[in-house]
Amino acid sequence: MNIAAPPPAPDAGQSGPDAFASAPFAHTPYDGSRKAFSVGLAPLDLAEWIEPDAKLAATLAERAALIREKRDVVVREEAGTREAQREVLELVVAHVTTRYPEQYRLEGRRITVAATGQSFDLDDDREAPLVIAGQLVSDDLVLLRKSEGGYRLVAAVLCFPSAWSLAEKFGQSLDQLHEAVPGYESKLARVMNRIFENLKVEQPVWRVNWSIYPDDELHHPESKERPRHWFEDPAHLAPEAFVRVERQTLRRLPESGDMLFTIRIHVDPFLAFRRHPEGGALAASLREQILGLDADQLAYKGLTDHRDAVAAALERIAAGL
Repeated sequence: MNIAAPPPAPDAGQSGPDAFASAPFAHTPYDGSRKAFSVGLAPLDLAEWIEPDAKLAATLAERAALIREKRDVVVREEAGTREAQREVLELVVAHVTTRYPEQYRLEGRRITVAATGQSFDLDDDREAPLVIAGQLVSDDLVLLRKSEGGYRLVAAVLCFPSAWSLAEKFGQSLDQLHEAVPGYESKLARVMNRIFENLKVEQPVWRVNWSIYPDDELHHPESKERPRHWFEDPAHLAPEAFVRVERQTLRRLPESGDMLFTIRIHVDPFLAFRRHPEGGALAASLREQILGLDADQLAYKGLTDHRDAVAAALERIAAGL
């Protein structure tokens, strides 16, 4: 779970997804710069808070469909969180209209997304503000609030989870949310809770992590305990396996004091290693990290039964075969 450099800013005068090439590997947290299962936080430049998405129209269409058709799976909110949700919405709107002015048009209190043609009334009190915000950007939005038992998950639009269920996790504390992470209780819990207690409004942070999936689907709400479906023939693994990277940001909201956690998913096929100028080295580094995982870490990443096949596929790629 390592830190990679943020994406480069677009050329002067450009904005929106066309300003960015849709090259693979926006982030490479398996490049050897850090060990897996480390916190690995870095300071976040708020100008780069929400990353561009070259597939914004398709991503937002999928998010809207999930919210419309599976709302109970991807949306949750506790009573008393609407003001903090509105704070999130205002921050998102201010950011995207400034950072990507060709993609977002604000007229009074109505915002329109150029990629989809959809517009939203920012003062529509019939809809949760977090749901409106969650249809403007590709990132999932998770709100945590301090309580007697520590910070708890109190509101979320989570369309693209990586093998965890919002329905199962909603309302849980920070420690409960991470209890399945290997080494969390013994090594990471104190660090994580200290970060949440002490993070200042002016000190947002970010991190990235990686996992391996047999498909490029963004919506993976299954629990960690439920196995993913993998293809039976290991010979087909190289073209059919995918690296899934989560880019996460954490910031304290200036008015409510709640914590906002954002998650952006990037998915690249193993074949993308062959197209990248440093693909061989990256494949070799990912293989080394996978082989360095212990049994609990392999299980958490869903690789217990497929470690050797994945490692072999990466070895072939690294060797140029």
